[in-house]
Amino acid sequence: MSEIRHSEIHLADIEAAAERTRGMVHRTPVFTSRTFDALAGASVFFKCENFQRGGAFKIRGATNFIRSIPKEDLPRGVVTYSSGNHGQAVAMAAKALGIAATIVMPADAPALKLAATRAHGARIVIYDRAKEDREAIAQRIVSETGATVVPPYDHPLTIAGQGTIALEFLSEIADLDALVIPIGGGGLISGCSIAAQTIRPGIRIFGVEPEQGNDTLLSLRAGQRVGIPLPETIADGLRSAKPGALTFPIVQKRVEDVLLVSDSEIRDAMTFLLTRMKILVEPSGAASAAAVMQGKLPHGFRKVGVILSGGNVDL
Repeated sequence: MSEIRHSEIHLADIEAAAERTRGMVHRTPVFTSRTFDALAGASVFFKCENFQRGGAFKIRGATNFIRSIPKEDLPRGVVTYSSGNHGQAVAMAAKALGIAATIVMPADAPALKLAATRAHGARIVIYDRAKEDREAIAQRIVSETGATVVPPYDHPLTIAGQGTIALEFLSEIADLDALVIPIGGGGLISGCSIAAQTIRPGIRIFGVEPEQGNDTLLSLRAGQRVGIPLPETIADGLRSAKPGALTFPIVQKRVEDVLLVSDSEIRDAMTFLLTRMKILVEPSGAASAAAVMQGKLPHGFRKVGVILSGGNVDL
C-alpha cells in the first residue's frame, strides 16, 4: 500500500472513509457547558471522542486503513506501534475482520491501555521507548510475518479516517469559527483541518501541545520538522518527538497556531470536565479544552469547536 503514502488527501477521501468505517465507528455526541462558555468568553462545543469505540478517535483511522488492505494480504495480519489508543483501535478493527494483530507498545504505556489492547486479542510486544526504535521493531515483525503496517498517523488512509470527526462535527454545528485540536503525530489535526476548511472556508484551526512536547510548534517556527527529546508529560498520547513527514506540510498549510498547555492546566481541565460536565477525558484529550479554558485562543471567536480526543485514563 506504499504507493499511496504521499498522495494528497481531499474531502472525497474523507467522505469515502466515513462510508468505509460505517458500522464500526460511533457518531459521537457534542456537549456544551454554560459555565465553560463563561470561562472561555465564547460558545464552546465539545466533540466527545471519549465516547468513541475503544474510548478514543483512533478507531476511525485504523478501521479505514485496515478495511482498505487488499484481501489477499489480510491473512498475514497487521502490525502497528502505539502508546495505547491506536494499538487498541487496530486490535479492534483486526478482530472484527478475523485477522491477527501485533502491537508494539512502550513499557511505560498506561496499564489500562495495555490491558484493553490485550483484551481484544492482540499480541503485545513491549519495548523501551528511551532505548529502542518502535518502527524498526515493527519492520522486523513485517519481515518475519508479511503483516501490513498500520501507521498511527503518517498515512493518507489514517488521516482520512480521522478527518471524519470534522465531517460529523460541522454537520451538527455548521457555523463554527474555530477548531481546537490536540497534536501528537498530527494525523487528527491534518484530517480534520482538510475536512473543515473544505466544508467551511475561513474556519481557523488551532493545535494544542503539552509544553514539554512542543515539537510541532518548534517545527513550524523553524519551517522544517524538528525533533526533540522524548517529552515528559502526563499527556501520553501527545509524546511525539517529531511531526510526521506527511502530516507536517498539512499542518504548515492549514494550522494558524499551536497553543501550549502545562500538565497542571491539563489536570484542571480534566477536573472541570469530570466534575462539571460529568465526562471522563484522558490528559491528551483534555489538552484542547485546557487551552480554551486558560484563554490561550485569540479573542473574538463566537463559536469554538473543541475535540476531546479520548477518555482512556487509569483511575
